[in-house]
Amino acid sequence: MHKITQIRKRLVSAALAALAMASPLVATAQNLPSGTLTVAMTASDVPDWAGMPDQGFEGHRFVGYSLYEGLVAWDLSTSDQEVDIIPGLAQVWYIDPENPKRWIFELRGGVTFHDGCVWNAEAAVWNYQRLIDEAHPGFNQVDFARARSRTSTIAKVEKIDDMTFALHTTDVESLFPYNLVYVLMVSPCAYKAAGNDRAAYAAKPSGTGPYVFGSVVPGERLELLRNEAYWNPDRIPQHERLVLLPMPEATTRAAALLSGQVDFVEAPSPDMIPALEAAGMTVVLNEYPHYWPYRLNVLQEPFSDVRVRQAANYAINREEMVALLNGTAVPAFGAYTTSQRNFGSPHRFNYDPERARALLEEAGCMPCSVTVAISPSGSGQMQPLPMNELMQAQLAAVGFDVTFEVIDWNTMIGVFIRGAVAHPEYDAINFSSATMDPLQFVKSFMKRFQSPGGSNWGGYFNPEVEELLSAALLTFDPAEQDDLIRRAHELVVADAAQLFVVSDLNPRAMAPYVKGFVQAQSWFQDMTPIRVE
Repeated sequence: MHKITQIRKRLVSAALAALAMASPLVATAQNLPSGTLTVAMTASDVPDWAGMPDQGFEGHRFVGYSLYEGLVAWDLSTSDQEVDIIPGLAQVWYIDPENPKRWIFELRGGVTFHDGCVWNAEAAVWNYQRLIDEAHPGFNQVDFARARSRTSTIAKVEKIDDMTFALHTTDVESLFPYNLVYVLMVSPCAYKAAGNDRAAYAAKPSGTGPYVFGSVVPGERLELLRNEAYWNPDRIPQHERLVLLPMPEATTRAAALLSGQVDFVEAPSPDMIPALEAAGMTVVLNEYPHYWPYRLNVLQEPFSDVRVRQAANYAINREEMVALLNGTAVPAFGAYTTSQRNFGSPHRFNYDPERARALLEEAGCMPCSVTVAISPSGSGQMQPLPMNELMQAQLAAVGFDVTFEVIDWNTMIGVFIRGAVAHPEYDAINFSSATMDPLQFVKSFMKRFQSPGGSNWGGYFNPEVEELLSAALLTFDPAEQDDLIRRAHELVVADAAQLFVVSDLNPRAMAPYVKGFVQAQSWFQDMTPIRVE
C-alpha cells in the first residue's frame, strides 16, 4: 500500500495548491445570476455544440442531450433500476411485419426546433440522409464520423407521410432502436440558412432539446438557457441557465467547488471527498453500467495470444485499485457489472500474479513489451494518471514492460473511432466504456462491428460469440436476447477480450443549495430537475 500512499499524498498536495489558487480566478457562484447552475466537466475542452458532439459521452451528456434529441431517449428519472430507452422524438416504433429490415417510426407531433422549424418526417429524413449520404447537401465529414458506429447499418431512409418515416437496415437487427438514442436531430432550416456550413451553423445552433444555445467562449465555457417552450413540460429545466466549464484536473474541480467557483462537479478527486463532505457539499455515488478497461489489440502480438490477455487480467489487483480510488469504484470482472441482468456467471480473474507470470512464460513473452495509449483526463476516464501508474506497476510485477503514450482525450476518441487496424502502434488503449444497453455490448465484441463500423476497437473475434450475438440480433424476444448475450459475455470474459479493471461508482459533488438531482444508473444524467436555491 506504500505506492498508493505516495500517490494519495501527491493528489492531496495538488488539491490544496489548487484550492489556494481557485478563489481569485473568477466570480463565485453566489455572484452569478439567480438560477444559474455551473458545472465543472472532466472534458479538456467545451464539447462541440454544432451537431454530433465530441468529448466522448460526456459531450452527449451535457451538450448533445441538452440542445438536441434523438428518435428515442433514455429514461433517467430513477436511481434504483437499470436504465432503458423510451420514446423521444418518435412516439412509437415497430418493425414492418412483412419486412424485418424495415423499422417504422411514428413521430411526435407539436414539436418545433428552437428556431421555429417544424419537426416532421421531412426533417427526420433530412437528418438521417445527411449522415449516410455523401452527396447530401447537409453532409459533413465530422458528423458522419461521429455517428458512423450508429448509422453504419442504415441502408435507406424513407418518408411514409408527414409524421411517419422508415429506416431500412442492411441486416435484421432486433436491437437497432438502441442506436438511435445517440443520433441527434439538428434543425434543417437552421442548417440550410447557414449555407449547409457546419461552422456557420455553430453560431446559431438549433435543436429540439430542453435548453437553447446562449453563448460560448471556445475552450472556456458554454452557456445554455432554459427552453421555456420545450415540448415536455415535465422536463423544462428547473434553473434558468446551465454553464459548462471544461476542467480536466480532478483536484482543480474539487477546489473549484469548495471555493464557490462552480456548483456541481463531475468525478472529484477521491481523496478530496472527505473535505468536500466536511464543507457541507453533497456527494453522491451510484453503481452504473460503466467500466474502466484496457481495450486490447488482438490483431497482432502479443495480445493476439489469449494467454497474454489472461496473464494481464490475472496481474491486476483490483482491490488495490479500489483502495487508490478511495472506494469510488468496484472491481470489474467483465463488461457488465455483477448486478446487471446480462452479467451471467463468467470466470473471475482474481488477482494471481504467479499464474500471470506462468502464462507469460508459457506464451514466450517474457518480458512482454506493450505500448498503451492513455489520456490525462476525459469523459469517464476517472483518475487516469494515478490509475495507469498503478496499472504499470502491477503489470511490471509479473513480466510486462508497459510504455505509455499520453494523448489528449479528443485525440484518443479519434484513435478509438478509427480502430486498431489504423493504429498498429498501440497494443492497447485505455478507453472507458459503458454497457447501458445490449447493443453496446454487441457492437463491442462482434467482428462485423469492428471499428470504424462499430465499437470493436481491437478486432476481437470468437466464432462462438459471433454466433450467439448474431442470434441475439435475429430474435425479437427480449428474454431470448438476454440469454444469448449472457452466454456471450461469459465467453468474452473467459477469452480475456479486454483487460477488465474496475467499474466506476461515478462520484459527483454539489453545493448544498443544489437540489433535485437524481443520479440514474446510467452514464447519462438528466440535469433538468436540478434547482439552485
